[in-house]
Amino acid sequence: MTPLVLVVDDEPPIVDLLAYNLRRADYQVLVARDGEEALAIARRERPDLIILDLMLPRLDGLDVCRAIRRERDVPIIMLTARESEIDRVVGLELGADDYVVKPFSVRELMVRVKNVLRRAAARPTDEAAQVVRAGALALDPTRREAHWGAEVLELTAQEFDLLHMLTGHAGQVLSREQLLAQVWGYDYYGDLRVVDAAVKRLRAKLRQVTGQEIVTTVRSVGYRLVA
Repeated sequence: MTPLVLVVDDEPPIVDLLAYNLRRADYQVLVARDGEEALAIARRERPDLIILDLMLPRLDGLDVCRAIRRERDVPIIMLTARESEIDRVVGLELGADDYVVKPFSVRELMVRVKNVLRRAAARPTDEAAQVVRAGALALDPTRREAHWGAEVLELTAQEFDLLHMLTGHAGQVLSREQLLAQVWGYDYYGDLRVVDAAVKRLRAKLRQVTGQEIVTTVRSVGYRLVA
């Protein structure tokens, strides 16, 4: 089935540019020009990917991202202004999968769209389908389920993949570059802050259930699971 992409931006030239190139690449495209319209369309049409500008009328992109993340695990690529670094960091911490800075390369954005959709659609191979355990932690890649003892961990697809990678190498230190390559993809080109933001979100969810810090930082090296 052809993926459905929702483009959310209030600048007509950007909307037209994105819609044209996405349709040329055989994606279906929906458009929203403010945050409230974006939420309504996302709830009604359930797109496979959302390209979301942060500076929107009526409801800003961060609020849209926050609301969508409470309801669905749909991939989100943020569009941000070059000077709004704090918004990029906050957006990643809210659960955006990636971001592109304006003015952006259409080619770069299309690569990111392809990669994010590919990761979202990925299914575990037979080799990867074994349940992975570390202490009280158990991950079932086939069911995409994670448990701490009897407790279910409510994770996004990206958070699950990140935890699966860490659990499969429990006790070992994995660099941010290793995690970026394995979870986001070897052909991903972007900034390591996406890893830090994803680890921060994952830690918060794990802490709520376990009451412990089971993902630790090894300064200047990377991250380690100690469950």
